[in-house]
Amino acid sequence: MARARSAAWRPLAAAALLAGCGAQELYGRVGERQANEMVALLRNAGLDADKESRESETFAVTTARGDFARAVELLHAHGYPRDSFDTIGQVFKKEGFVSSPLEERARLMHALSQEMANTIGSIDGVVMARVHLSVPEKDPLAQQARPAVASVFIKHRPGRDLSQNMGQIKSLVVNSVEGLPYDNVTVALFPAEPWPGGQPAAGSARAGADTPLIVAAGGGGAAAALGVAAMVGWRRRTAAAPARQGGKRA
Repeated sequence: MARARSAAWRPLAAAALLAGCGAQELYGRVGERQANEMVALLRNAGLDADKESRESETFAVTTARGDFARAVELLHAHGYPRDSFDTIGQVFKKEGFVSSPLEERARLMHALSQEMANTIGSIDGVVMARVHLSVPEKDPLAQQARPAVASVFIKHRPGRDLSQNMGQIKSLVVNSVEGLPYDNVTVALFPAEPWPGGQPAAGSARAGADTPLIVAAGGGGAAAALGVAAMVGWRRRTAAAPARQGGKRA
């Protein structure tokens, strides 16, 4: 009789565990390196995360359903998912035989901006970087050529001071654009907002073995979790009953 009751509770227990451990996709079609960085960041914060292979050598980053909101906030605070930068070869890839001067110029400006943003983004502490260029065309009739102008946007990690590197950042931009004066380069630094909370939530799948099953299961598996808790209590009472009866007989 006890075995029959135990077998009847097994499907309910399995349903509760599946509801608590269900994975939800955060971002798909990201590169392997970026996927590894995102998974490492989430795991270091105490959240469940993993990557799944997709077509065209891309990956999807997944997390537990209960950690979805916190995972999105954490990745956004650290600048993920990062934009993919085009190389000069990709920008200047021609699909036709002839390109207009306007197309060639637009490709050159875009390529320079992308290359400089990619370089600045490699500096330690930089979360996101953007470079905007304005290079006037040369007018052969003008007595004096108009100088170029550049604006650099940098989002950096909280607590990281990049003001001491302003001169080096400007020099990188000036030496990459012909006719760009040093004083015409503007660098704007913006600290990223710290991740709210800081500590893993009690309902996180990694909260520990002492976390109640009803919390880990999530809203969808609450009823199933209650059933599992009742099953555990029933089995304990059933196992303890013979011992109590034996003590009375003695």
